[in-house]
Amino acid sequence: MNGRIVAARGLRGFADGFVSVVLPSYLALLGFSALEIGALATSALLGSALLTLGVGLFGSRFTSRQVLLGACALMIATGIGFASAESLALLVAIAFVGTLNPTAGDVSVFLPTEQALLGRESDTRARTALFARYNLAGALLGALGGLATGLPELAVARLGVPLQSALRSVFALYALCGLVTLALYTGLRGPLAEAPRASSRSPLLRSRRIVLRLTALFSLDSFGGGFAVQSLLALWLFRRFGLSLAEAGAFFAVAGTLSAFSQLASAWLSARIGLIETMVFTHVPANLFLIAAAFMPSAPLALTFLLLRSALSQMDVAARQSYVMAVVPPEERAAAASVTNVPRSLASAIAPLLAGALLELSSFGWPLVLAGAAKLVYDGLLLWQFRAVPPRPT
Repeated sequence: MNGRIVAARGLRGFADGFVSVVLPSYLALLGFSALEIGALATSALLGSALLTLGVGLFGSRFTSRQVLLGACALMIATGIGFASAESLALLVAIAFVGTLNPTAGDVSVFLPTEQALLGRESDTRARTALFARYNLAGALLGALGGLATGLPELAVARLGVPLQSALRSVFALYALCGLVTLALYTGLRGPLAEAPRASSRSPLLRSRRIVLRLTALFSLDSFGGGFAVQSLLALWLFRRFGLSLAEAGAFFAVAGTLSAFSQLASAWLSARIGLIETMVFTHVPANLFLIAAAFMPSAPLALTFLLLRSALSQMDVAARQSYVMAVVPPEERAAAASVTNVPRSLASAIAPLLAGALLELSSFGWPLVLAGAAKLVYDGLLLWQFRAVPPRPT
């Protein structure tokens, strides 16, 4: 079962990797402004958050397998919708109700259900390693997806395909990835997958206070991250330095590869210095690199700092997921996954609209500065409040 979940995460990472880079280029080709592109990213993140909330509240009526199959069907419909529509209002609506992900990470409706299934691993070290493999698959395949963004320009140059048609085909490929993911989850069997999904309406009794405190901090981190979601970071590179779609795709492929392999070090590092320390001590320099990139006068320098950031910025993800599962009792893990993920998604949805407005006014990297600053505040508060709160004994 875990193998299918990890494989599905990797496939979604591939789809998100190419769509998040192509999206701003495609929307700009349709004549949309940076503000409108930011609004669509906000709509996508807000819709994902509300859909995840709905699954958390009402998903206990279905099995985990049924929830995941429904999410796959929605992913297919999203790809078909974006390949067909052109008006801003319709695209914003599809982004809101669909699974489009403008970020490099996973903020989809799949996440809480998958985390709850993976969180059944009782041993803290084994659980962290499993989450590391889960995130490694998403990051590594996301890097491959970034590399695939050069294919539309290749089709234009070699085959004479109109650019708009070539970019549309990317969304058809997204729908195809949803279809393959559907096939993976169709074969998901076992008592955990077939049992009714644990309700996130179940009260957080023993863990309520700690989960709410973590949720507040994770929301601050996600708010900062919303200023630098991959689609808007690509838009900044297009506008600031004139990067082509293929060049941006190559950069995101390298960045994604660095992020992917950093996941391997996460479990090793957390076993030696602790989960909270891993989250903070890798996150702080990553955020300083992000801020520095905004001030770089040339593309090579800016990309260098962004790559340094990528080598560190995702090392906290597996540690964070494992820590949440480790500090709550098993019967409250589904609730904890939903409670921590939904506010994070809502918080991240606010920032892209603001980032788009800033990019409309200036090509300077103000969104990167604001993202790094908010995340540094999060790092300090997390270390201060939770360094002395250990995982529950297994």
